[in-house]
Amino acid sequence: MSCSAPSFAPLPALILANTSIRSCRTLRDKRYDLLFEPVKIGPVTAKNRFYQVPHCTGLGRLRPRMLAALRGMKAEGGWGVVCTEYCSIHPASDDLPHPHASLWNDDDIKDHALMTEAVHRHGALAGAELWVGGARTANLYTRETAIDVTSMPNLAGHPYQSQAMDKSDIRELRRWHRNAALRAKEAGFDIVYVYATHGYLLSHFLSAHSNTRSDEYGGSMENRARLVRELIEDTKDAVGEKCAVAVRYSVGGDDGEDPSLTSERRDRLEMLAELPDLWDININDYYQEMGVSRFIKEGSLEEHMSFVKSITTKPVVTVGRFTSPDTMASQVRRGIVDFIGAARPSIADPFLPKKIEEGRLEEIRECIGCNICYAGDGLGVPIRCTQNPTMGEEWRRGWHPEQIPQKSSDASVLIVGAGPAGLEAARALGQRGYRVTLAEATRELGGRVARESTLPGLGEWRRVSDYRLGQIEAMPNVEVFRESELSVDEVLAVGADHLVMATGSTWRADGFGRTHPKPLTTLSTAARILTPDDIMAGQLPDGPTVIFDDDSFYMGGVIAEKVRRENVPVTLVTPENVVSAWCEYTSEHYQVQKNLLELGVDIKTGHSLLAYDGREVTLCCIHTERQQSIEAGALIMVTARSPRDELYQALKQRMEEGAQMPFRSLRRIGDCEAPAMIAAAVYAGHRYAREFDTEPDPDASCRLK
Repeated sequence: MSCSAPSFAPLPALILANTSIRSCRTLRDKRYDLLFEPVKIGPVTAKNRFYQVPHCTGLGRLRPRMLAALRGMKAEGGWGVVCTEYCSIHPASDDLPHPHASLWNDDDIKDHALMTEAVHRHGALAGAELWVGGARTANLYTRETAIDVTSMPNLAGHPYQSQAMDKSDIRELRRWHRNAALRAKEAGFDIVYVYATHGYLLSHFLSAHSNTRSDEYGGSMENRARLVRELIEDTKDAVGEKCAVAVRYSVGGDDGEDPSLTSERRDRLEMLAELPDLWDININDYYQEMGVSRFIKEGSLEEHMSFVKSITTKPVVTVGRFTSPDTMASQVRRGIVDFIGAARPSIADPFLPKKIEEGRLEEIRECIGCNICYAGDGLGVPIRCTQNPTMGEEWRRGWHPEQIPQKSSDASVLIVGAGPAGLEAARALGQRGYRVTLAEATRELGGRVARESTLPGLGEWRRVSDYRLGQIEAMPNVEVFRESELSVDEVLAVGADHLVMATGSTWRADGFGRTHPKPLTTLSTAARILTPDDIMAGQLPDGPTVIFDDDSFYMGGVIAEKVRRENVPVTLVTPENVVSAWCEYTSEHYQVQKNLLELGVDIKTGHSLLAYDGREVTLCCIHTERQQSIEAGALIMVTARSPRDELYQALKQRMEEGAQMPFRSLRRIGDCEAPAMIAAAVYAGHRYAREFDTEPDPDASCRLK
């Protein structure tokens, strides 16, 4: 093996003690002092300017203990304010299968008290975002009739319409909201929201586009704002002596809205400016507000909301996927915001504020903007994160993002493969104090992350490997060897007590995938058939190219963009009815298709691949079975991957043949075991390190509540 010969620094205190975090505050850069100033919000005061805005978790009312532990971890990590996800005020606002919080009756109070107690334990404020969905919700669980400003089709695509609210319905809504605010106060919340954006009921009352009423709740801007004003006043009257009242509000944005409507948003904000205790500002375009890093960069909302502080004296918070403390400090220093709002950065690193406060910037796990966290809500399952494998596991597995049990033996571990799974396993094992050898076959570390981060828009994904390599370089008990493709005998010669294969996977070129359960026999052996691995290695086609995307996540779209930007004609074919269908869960499929169309990529949905002879690709419509041919000099397969487990299988075979082996255990992790998304690979590496040298009960499951 050829050693990379890294320069190793002394082991940080965090690693030596495993559970300690440096408490010295003299190391903080003075440029960031203003981020740790207390800020008054009505009757309460936040200890600093770090504000975890309301965000979904896939937990909600279904999994209150998991939720409380997750939010409590944010508070432990230094966030000054920690909020719930959207919290329904009544069964007529039910969004299942998307899990949400609720304050429907007094029985909900005890569940929320778990969260507020966990948050208060670390000196943070707890916020509750009271929510009524209107025509966005079909109430599939409760079977209550949805209500809204008018009767309109369900905006999530379900075959329902809302009931038009009369004045008695409005009075009842105000009662529901007041009662929910009182329950929030009893549960221990410090901030209570009036939620007037994101296409839910209150935003429909505000909008001249959707509000066509002719009574005192419709017509003029003042009338259309009447209900929001009443709810602010009701909430302040009910809980304002103890709790701050926040309003979540959209200032518009460049989403194609009529300029007069956008202008009115500013006028309305100015009219209501001094009513609440805090303004939580966002924009209409959720694809920008929640945009993936492929299309949207840090601080993207500033251009739309920078005026807000000029028209209100109340504190202002907004989001922007802030990961740079310089950007954060600039936002405050220039008077754009009072609080640094965050959802995704607080998920990737719950201890981001504490690391800034203690001068440990190199230890921050920066959000990569992949939106895997958001996918959990759409799928109705607990949240997960590519960068932070402990997210969502705080209660059910007892995992802590900064703490891990110390080693229980002097065992040594050889990890083969320095991709996301191997790097995380090496980092976490190193943090535990084990002796680790990490061998990588190539010169570059990072595996698929290093390769995929070279594709259009995915540069920030490199943070997955950068963070782990930065931590590993400070660990003298972890040795890294590059350009070390090991044979079975070389693996055994290392003499490690435990072997871990993290050798990744390769994209298949034979057509096997969801559509074709067997390799296609109709592909010419003389044809130029490529895979994403070939494209990432620089083997680009130079003539008309067909991409068959049977994977339906991000890869087909980024490969199409990569090839098209080389001025090569591209046709993207998918059996799905939209391009990159799974990207709906990461809130980017609209941008993916828009981007490809603007680049001039020809898109053919609802078609499968039948054959390729090197000159023509034959397709078949999945609906009609009609066939057609497209001239192409190359075919790129984005279908399925094969685990690179040859070394694992060879070692396992020797064991089964009864050969005496010098190691105690053999495992494979990540894509080598089962190809999946990067988040799954990081999780696999972390779980291996957590469970190493333990004897988990194979019949015992984690706490799934």
